Amino acid sequence: MQQAEDFREESRVLAAVLEPLTDGDFFIPTQFKGWTIDDILGHLHIFNHAAALALKSDEAFHSFFADMKKVMQSGGSMIDAQRPWIGGLKGRALFEAWLAMTEAVADGFTKVDPKARLAWAGPSMSARSSITARQMETWAHGHEVFDLLGIERIASDRIKNIVVLGINTFAWAYQVRGQVPPGPMPYVELTAPSGVMWTFGDVSNDKVVGSALGFAQAVTQTRHWSDTDIKVTGLQSRMWMDIAQCFAGGVSAPPAPGTRFVQE
Repeated sequence: MQQAEDFREESRVLAAVLEPLTDGDFFIPTQFKGWTIDDILGHLHIFNHAAALALKSDEAFHSFFADMKKVMQSGGSMIDAQRPWIGGLKGRALFEAWLAMTEAVADGFTKVDPKARLAWAGPSMSARSSITARQMETWAHGHEVFDLLGIERIASDRIKNIVVLGINTFAWAYQVRGQVPPGPMPYVELTAPSGVMWTFGDVSNDKVVGSALGFAQAVTQTRHWSDTDIKVTGLQSRMWMDIAQCFAGGVSAPPAPGTRFVQE
């Protein structure tokens, strides 16, 4: 399954910028909710582990996730929920554990039927969607690291997996808010990093046009869409970009304009 290899490569790209860091660097806050690099790695690590358990059985996943769910339902944050399992892992040790887990997860997903249904925190997902979600989270939270370190990320065409996830979750952005889309999904026309054109939807609808990178940044909420090269035509397009979120969980507002950027 190519998506498993794309997740592997996404993880390795992030690992390459983390490798030179000192132990203290892992505890610098990022622009995302004040999470440190250590918090981000803990988040990626625990959900990679959860994905590996989902490959084993529904019971293995639900048994593991039950404790996290209790913490969040009682008002705890995501960081609170992951802390008991992470335990004393931190800094370089957490980095090494996360990296080893990414390889194990990628190996596991290369061997599974892409259409197999796997348990998750919300509805079950196909194995293809599950590993794509792992790539998406690695890419999205990786943005916080790249931004903090002042590194302009170089996009590749494996970003298409994230773009497709953004397209497929058009209705979800409204559903999670208890709303119904006021019209059909806009026509989306994106330029891939390689220069090829990717199009989705009916060309007669409202339009979202720009780079695949800008669209991926908008739907993963690593940038406000107005801080990207995305251009919208029509009210439906603007409404979607204002609330787009391609990830599960509760309602999440995108960052305010100008608040997420590559730091100097």
